Amino acid sequence: MTTALQDNPPSQKKRIRRIIITVVLISIGIHIAAGIVAGVVIVARYLSEPPAEFKATRDIRLPARQREHKMNMASFDGMAPKPSFNDKMQSIRPTAFALPELPKMDMDQMLPLDPGEIVSDQTSSLAGTGGLGTGMGTGGSGGGGFGGGTGMSFFGIQSTGKRILLIFDVSTSVVNKASAAGMPLSKIQEETSDLISKLPISARFGIIQFTQNYKPFNKELVPATDQNRAAALEWIKTEWVETGTMGASGKVASNPRGLVGVLEIAAKMQPDVIFLISDASFQWKAAGPIENIPWKEIEKVTEGPLQGAEGCKIHFIGFEMKPDDKREFSAIVRKSGGKIREIK
Repeated sequence: MTTALQDNPPSQKKRIRRIIITVVLISIGIHIAAGIVAGVVIVARYLSEPPAEFKATRDIRLPARQREHKMNMASFDGMAPKPSFNDKMQSIRPTAFALPELPKMDMDQMLPLDPGEIVSDQTSSLAGTGGLGTGMGTGGSGGGGFGGGTGMSFFGIQSTGKRILLIFDVSTSVVNKASAAGMPLSKIQEETSDLISKLPISARFGIIQFTQNYKPFNKELVPATDQNRAAALEWIKTEWVETGTMGASGKVASNPRGLVGVLEIAAKMQPDVIFLISDASFQWKAAGPIENIPWKEIEKVTEGPLQGAEGCKIHFIGFEMKPDDKREFSAIVRKSGGKIREIK
């Protein structure tokens, strides 16, 4: 065959060489193109964003109330007095002489200072049997302090709890009815200040005033420390609404849902006791014009989110309530385990 190729004319040899060169060049070009494509694909993989992955991880958290209870119990356990050693020095070995008895000494002076002795006044509140204070509410309007061993008393309603929320309807109708019943705003402020000033440090409290809008003392319940009590008393003196109207501002939030909206805000604070002062006539603008709130809408909040895991007692102090309003709201209050009182 080699001899046959050598016998081919020069033109045919050139054509064969061109064919071979062309095949080689095409093969090289194909490999180069494949390499470029492969490089582009690899680079694109690194530059492109990874696909979204959705993973559900189990998040175990200790509820706030349970954690707070455990901290309080640990603090209470730490209040136990340190042991004192009153045993006499003794020896069973025979000796030529007898050791005299050690003189009696006051061991309290030798032991280190026990914090439990400093806060012994708070021990009874943590134990739950000594009450939350020493005052006893009496009389027709009730005291603002605490009943001995039974809890707090506000306008004659006795209750117990550690997370207290005071809600005041300061609309014009309520202000006028309260004044006509001999309970002007000054008296309500006095009772409120008296209650707050006697709260134990283990309690938390909050205040909300509302008409169609609402104004909170704080967005959450605050501990009853001296600083927070002083701030609340100052807030009652300076921020209390006396005109019967409450325009939206930096301190006042808009609330077209009336009492329902206020109770929804209250549910986020997780109180276990609520004192509500009003005339049991509630309106809202949820559907446009002002109209009475259906009682079933109030029941949805009081029997739903407001009860939470541990429940919330709703106590009601009313002024000149209409018979139908009193009957409906009395049922709501009693379902929560609370009490109702009308001041005439």
